[in-house]
Amino acid sequence: MLPDPGGKPVPHRAGETRVHATTVAIGEAGILLRGPAGSGKSTLALALIALAGQAGRFGRLVADDRTALTARGDRLVARAVAPLEGIVERRGLGLTPEPATPAVVVRLLVDLIGEEPARMPEPEELVDNLCGIDLPRLRVVGRVGDERLVLTALDLFTGQA
Repeated sequence: MLPDPGGKPVPHRAGETRVHATTVAIGEAGILLRGPAGSGKSTLALALIALAGQAGRFGRLVADDRTALTARGDRLVARAVAPLEGIVERRGLGLTPEPATPAVVVRLLVDLIGEEPARMPEPEELVDNLCGIDLPRLRVVGRVGDERLVLTALDLFTGQA
């Protein structure tokens, strides 16, 4: 477990920051899921992958629980932290294998906040800076059905809608 489970960057090695977060790839876009332990990051990740597959889109796990981040120009690249590659926590089963892709460029931050987000967030609430890079941000409760909102937000923020 990282010293700061709140999603704050934790320096690790030169050029890399590690965060308590789960990351998935939907198509070529990465979604970084942040939230405290037990907030539903892994569950949301698996739901996003399943929903993407149902829609005929590529969906894969990149990292569960810990994500290594590297800024490359104006892009934020996410990858799994060893030895957790290809492993996801399934509540009630523990750590289980899951097909994974090695890295992805993060295009959306999703914060699982455990309460209803603002209906009409202020523009500054829709952006966060991580590792010196501004990224669109969505806040969700962390409940069943959030995956649809997250995919809609990804499409809107990346110009796919």
